Amino acid sequence: MTARVGVITFPGSLDDRDAMRAVRIAGAEPVPLWHDDADLKGVDAVVLPGGFSYGDYLRCGAIAQFAPVMTELVPAAASGRLPVLGICNGFQILCESHLLPGALTRNRSLHFINRDQALRIEAVDTAWTNRYTTGQEAVLVLKSGEGNYVADTETLDELERTGRVVARYVGTAPNGSQRDIAGITNAHGNVVGLMPHPEHAVAELTGPSVDGLGFFTSILAHLTEGSPVRAASTG
Repeated sequence: MTARVGVITFPGSLDDRDAMRAVRIAGAEPVPLWHDDADLKGVDAVVLPGGFSYGDYLRCGAIAQFAPVMTELVPAAASGRLPVLGICNGFQILCESHLLPGALTRNRSLHFINRDQALRIEAVDTAWTNRYTTGQEAVLVLKSGEGNYVADTETLDELERTGRVVARYVGTAPNGSQRDIAGITNAHGNVVGLMPHPEHAVAELTGPSVDGLGFFTSILAHLTEGSPVRAASTG
């Protein structure tokens, strides 16, 4: 049976179609999900796409955490049952929903950043990165105004100690993210937040590389082949 990956559309989502395309290219079935519908339609995994959910009023992702579609998603993800990938605004939503620690704040330059950016993949024992190798570099698109990852020292040390930093920027983080963090995972390894956009790097014709495809083939492998992820006790 083909793996079914839901992609949620919030008012202001920009990259939901791109995410569905990436899911399709990877070989899974993309399933559109609407923010105002509490039913996840029995999907096997979920992508929270980039954009400006609810206009980014209050804070990025602050309103989206209360959307009806999150009612089922949050407990399922927190328990380790449901794999969830949050990209850019989706990462912000995951932090606002307390599925991931820390917060995304204004870029240090106070300017919107739009550039091709090299990352180094560091955690490959997650549902979304098991098709990468440790230390592998990937060139993805970075486009955000509030991509500066911040957390208290204790949280940052815990992420480091438990190997939950999924990816770092190669060189100095262009947005000022602490410890050059570009993405993190939860203790179970089923929830991943990533600031750069892998869905824009899945085809040579339209992206800076095809390096982002691994996030989507990883979830397919996890769902169809049972590729292992970390035990929750490591978090």
